Amino acid sequence: MTGQQLKNSILQMAVQGKLVPQDPNDEPASVLLERIRAEKEQLIKEGKIKKEKNPSIIFRGADNLPYEKIGKNEPVCIADDVPFEIPDSWEWLRLGSIGDWGSGATPSRSVPEYYGGDIPWLKTGDLNDGHIEYIPEKISHLALEKTSVRLNPTGSVLIAMYGATIGKVGILTFPATTNQACCACLPIEIYNEYLFYFLMSQKVAFVKQGEGGAQPNISKAKIVATLMPLPPLAEQYRIVAKIKEVIPHIEYYGEIHSSVSSLNASFPNLLKKSILQEAVQGKLVPQDPTDEPASVLLEHIRAEKEQLIKAGKIKRDKNESIIFRRDNSHYEKRGSEEVCIDDEIPFEIPENWCWSRLSSLCKSIVDGDHQAPPQTVSGIPFIVISNVSAGKIDFTNTRFVSQVYYDNLPESRIPHRNDILFTVTGSYGIVIPVDVDNLFCFQRHIALLKPLEIATDFLVTWLSTPIVCEQCKNYATGTAQKTVGLNSLKNILIPVPPIKEQGRILERLKSVLHLITL
Repeated sequence: MTGQQLKNSILQMAVQGKLVPQDPNDEPASVLLERIRAEKEQLIKEGKIKKEKNPSIIFRGADNLPYEKIGKNEPVCIADDVPFEIPDSWEWLRLGSIGDWGSGATPSRSVPEYYGGDIPWLKTGDLNDGHIEYIPEKISHLALEKTSVRLNPTGSVLIAMYGATIGKVGILTFPATTNQACCACLPIEIYNEYLFYFLMSQKVAFVKQGEGGAQPNISKAKIVATLMPLPPLAEQYRIVAKIKEVIPHIEYYGEIHSSVSSLNASFPNLLKKSILQEAVQGKLVPQDPTDEPASVLLEHIRAEKEQLIKAGKIKRDKNESIIFRRDNSHYEKRGSEEVCIDDEIPFEIPENWCWSRLSSLCKSIVDGDHQAPPQTVSGIPFIVISNVSAGKIDFTNTRFVSQVYYDNLPESRIPHRNDILFTVTGSYGIVIPVDVDNLFCFQRHIALLKPLEIATDFLVTWLSTPIVCEQCKNYATGTAQKTVGLNSLKNILIPVPPIKEQGRILERLKSVLHLITL
């Protein structure tokens, strides 16, 4: 239960007579109701409020059921309309019976003299579900005289009728006017704070009653027709006192609940990231001294790349990176130059692991065609970032290119199973393993990685870690759409375990991550 749900529950208990005990010594609500009617009649005679065309009187019949007489009509049983039982000392009435309800107005903006005076003019955005202590905009006495705007006295209870603020309430701590989207009432003989909390308890119902699409409204007619349970006056004060007593506790509960809910929502992802980090640091499974070390794997990869170069399938990288240890430090050789890169190494790895640049582990790393290809009605799917934003390839709602365009693509731009897609623009850093055999091509905002010998899933795991995410954030350039350049992507450091340990890591990840998603 959220804090708001708990508050709604408390308010509902309050207006049902379940929050505080009834006192048999209290003057019953029926007597209070008679006084309200008498005082209202007097105000009508004095011309201070208008007479209702069809006033409502609700009473209990001989069968102990509620009946309502509207105007000169015959009484009608309203037992089906009454939402819940109330204590014997309470009474039902319509909100229109407790005072003079009225909405405000907006003085014409084309008359500057109507604004900038000293009379507060409230818009529904100023309502705060509490006491109104400040209203920024003011109108003049001329606006009060010449327009239909209405001055509401201190203590008036306000409720928003239109738009996004529908159902919000407030109590004036000084006289003020309102716009037409706000309805106001100074209740007769009723504790205004009880009315305030009753209206707050009805907020969900008012919102449901709202009509219209762009501008939903509950209308003054719906408000005044709302059934209200009326407790004895003394009990109204006890109810309000109890609500004010528990609200700080409800708010504290709401803060804790929100914090816990946020933690519960984020915890699986945080735990997953933590486990991935442990995996790529060599802390998830023990090392096996009989494993062929990662240095041998890297030699195999370099030998395979040399064969591809000789076969003319890839070009030689004149600055091919080789990272090695010497004197307990990490060095990188590019061409004939050797540089200590200890400052770049993010953490220690096991002795039989090695560091490598991403480019050294891949046959190629390229992005899509920089010239948008002509689209066709059908053909070869052309993948954009929206098709991979969930971390997997979604072939629904794809664009298409011709078979001729696809056939003319270089091999480095044709994805195959066990390749990796990596978004480099906008929503950069999304890692997508190619686990399909479908033919497709992709836009320039996506890079294609073709790993050599290293386990694709291990590479996907590393590229999904917070460290790589942070590296991409540091590498990204641009304003409207930040981009991780291909050279920066190729430069990402990868911790490489022995090939057998990669398999053990992936098996452990599979079993552990499965438990997180249960």
